[in-house]
Amino acid sequence: MVNTIDMRDLRYLKLFQKVTKTQTKYCFIYNNIVIFALPKHLIKKSLGKNAENIKKISSIIKKRVRIVPIPKTIDDAKTFIEAVVSPVTFKDLEITEDEIILNAGSQNKAALIGRNKRRLLEMQELVKDFFKKDFRIV
Repeated sequence: MVNTIDMRDLRYLKLFQKVTKTQTKYCFIYNNIVIFALPKHLIKKSLGKNAENIKKISSIIKKRVRIVPIPKTIDDAKTFIEAVVSPVTFKDLEITEDEIILNAGSQNKAALIGRNKRRLLEMQELVKDFFKKDFRIV
């Protein structure tokens, strides 16, 4: 994921750099979507005109691609998680001392957890890497 880069992620990062002319070190997969995290000021440049760069990368790797802003502090956790799980929404995000608790409705809770808890495990790993906290859905 974020702290450990395997060969697949390295290829995705190199392709992203080649196509967009911007560099990042954050690439992860959530819900079978390749997500690149960039500083907020570089997102518009990396998208390209009419999102051509994203479409090009998507057609090469044959997966959906999304770009989200890198969270600077724990206060950016809500916007980061909203960007990652979009279009699924949630009611509230509570940040405690050692964990992040996501409050979702019954329909959205099922979508956020996923079959065999796949999306929940992916999100737990993301939150652990970016914010050094545990994650759970209520």
